[in-house]
Amino acid sequence: MNQEPWYVLHVLSNHEKRVSRFLSLQNIEHYLPQYSERSRWSDRTVTLERPLFLGYVFARFQAGGRCPVIGTPGVLKILGRDRLDMVADEEIDRIRRALTAGCKLRPHPQVTAGSRVRVVQGIFAGAEGVVTELRKHCSVIIELPAVQQFFSLEVNISDIEVLAKNPATENSQASGMFYPGREGWANS
Repeated sequence: MNQEPWYVLHVLSNHEKRVSRFLSLQNIEHYLPQYSERSRWSDRTVTLERPLFLGYVFARFQAGGRCPVIGTPGVLKILGRDRLDMVADEEIDRIRRALTAGCKLRPHPQVTAGSRVRVVQGIFAGAEGVVTELRKHCSVIIELPAVQQFFSLEVNISDIEVLAKNPATENSQASGMFYPGREGWANS
C-alpha cells in the first residue's frame, strides 16, 4: 500500500466528479469523498452523491507526474509544494472508512466566534446575528431593530449558515451589533 501523502487539487466548482473521471482515464490514483443526500425534486425524491469537500479532489502521484494532473480539464491548481500542504494517507483512510461505515459526514462552513450567521431552522429561522460562543451549541446575538435591543439565542451549529467569512472586516460601528471583546455595544 502506498504511504505517500495526497496532493490536494483545487478544481472548478461542481466539476469534482468530472475531474475524478478524467484522472481515472489517466490511471492517476485519486480520491473524491462523497456523501449521499436525498433531494426532493418537483416530481420525485432522488438520492444524490455530493462531494464532501466542494472544489477539491485528492490525488497521489510522483513529483514528476504533475503535468498530466494539472492538464486535467477542470483542475485549477495543485495546492502546496511541500509535505505540510498535503493530506496524510491516514487522514484519507479515516475519511474513507467513516464513509464506508455509514458515518454521517457532511460539509460545514467554518464557524468561529464573531462570524455573522443566519438561523436556518426552528422558531428563529431567518434571524441573523453574530456567534459569541461555541461549545456543544453556539450562542448567537440577535438584534431586534425596532427597539434597538439584542438577545442571545442558543442553537445547534447545524441550524445556522455563515453569512460573512471575515467579520473583522465589517464595520461594527455601523452595524449596531454587539461584539464581545470590543468595547461592548456599538452605537451606544
